[in-house]
Amino acid sequence: MNKVKYIILALMVAMTTGAMAKNVKVPHVYIFGFSASFQDSTVYMTEIQDLQGAWMDSKTKFLLGRDNYSYQLSNHFNEQGQPNRVCMVFFSTSKSKAEKKYLKMKKKYTAVPKQTNKSKKQGAETAPYDLRYITLQEFRFEPVDMSGE
Repeated sequence: MNKVKYIILALMVAMTTGAMAKNVKVPHVYIFGFSASFQDSTVYMTEIQDLQGAWMDSKTKFLLGRDNYSYQLSNHFNEQGQPNRVCMVFFSTSKSKAEKKYLKMKKKYTAVPKQTNKSKKQGAETAPYDLRYITLQEFRFEPVDMSGE
């Protein structure tokens, strides 16, 4: 019985000391945005941007304020007269990993679907989405201060 108490006490101490993650400011986060709408087949992708001064959770390595970055992109489209777009951000601390994610998304939305016997009779297939790119001159993510969180 005495051993059980020590084991439980050791587990409680281990859980309370290691459970607290800290928010840390990282020098570089590579981020790009993606936007789609349920009302049309046009999708947008921003260029990969080197975002300096972003905050990450030290334990999970997740970008803090991801929703704020999505809102920045959404506000850009609202200003352009395109409301109700679904906006997402993808990020990595490594430029090569960010480029890999970017190419995967690009391939997904530019790929021509496989032809079936029925579609071969109808003619050549085109990509189902109209992929458009947003340059750095058109839109740039701004770092979100998460130091108070």
